[in-house]
Amino acid sequence: MPVQLTFDLPAKSAQEREDFFVSAANTVAVETLENWRSWPGQKMALIGAEGSGKTHLTHVWAKEAGAHILRACELGDIDINTSAKNHVAVEDVCQIAGNSDAEQILFHLHNLVLANGHSLLLTAQTAPAKWTLSLPDLESRMQGTPVVTLEEPDDALLCAVMIKLFSDRQIDVPPNLLPYLLRRMDRSFSSAKEIVDTLDKAALSRGCAVSRALAASVLDNDTRNSA
Repeated sequence: MPVQLTFDLPAKSAQEREDFFVSAANTVAVETLENWRSWPGQKMALIGAEGSGKTHLTHVWAKEAGAHILRACELGDIDINTSAKNHVAVEDVCQIAGNSDAEQILFHLHNLVLANGHSLLLTAQTAPAKWTLSLPDLESRMQGTPVVTLEEPDDALLCAVMIKLFSDRQIDVPPNLLPYLLRRMDRSFSSAKEIVDTLDKAALSRGCAVSRALAASVLDNDTRNSA
């Protein structure tokens, strides 16, 4: 069978509240963001591994609160006074550790957002104590921020995550595929993303649908190659 060319086209990710599956692993985080008007000090740090749903929940919160979403690594491009006129979410704060200009901007943004009576959501993969920020005043404010964590996924959440990842690629999942994958994958968000990417590319290259048979072929081949 000829191998077809494949292209890494970006998948369109669904970011609505109804697209987010709630399980025991994330229910506290979901409830915390839904009750954002009651955050202590008007701020919250949302912590979770890559693929855990931080960006999805951030977009849900931003839509509900009417907030701006900023990437920490792009803070140098913002006007602080304009941004602080609304509720604000800053994603991946730990990425600016050691960047003195970005840390200064976040420090002033933090203070002005709260002074204006708005709320501030911060996201990262690790807790504020591990962000290794170099600006003492910013570090103290970040470590004083309440934290809510997206926990490691249970089976129900892993299934939901994979369904969403496949759906973002416009792939219908056959009923017998997910139980098969759950028995053969690591229990992590990164593993779920990797296996969906792998099956998507395999299906495109072979010109076939994503199926249990395809998964068995790909996973068995991977197992033999790693032996």
